[in-house]
Amino acid sequence: MEQKKIDRINELARKSRETELTEEEKVEQAVLRREYIDSFKRSLTGQLDNMYIVDENGNKTKVERKGKKKQN
Repeated sequence: MEQKKIDRINELARKSRETELTEEEKVEQAVLRREYIDSFKRSLTGQLDNMYIVDENGNKTKVERKGKKKQN
């Protein structure tokens, strides 16, 4: 996500603490927050997809999503 959009999220958050946001600003804030959350989730998923757990014997096991069945 672009820094400009993050700055706008923070600006709207500050403004909402001081005064009431207009309907347009509330919609903009909701859209920007959703975009930020989606971006964060994609980034975290990418990191977890490339993560391994190493046991005490040095064996690597790929981290899998919860509920995902192992393929044999």
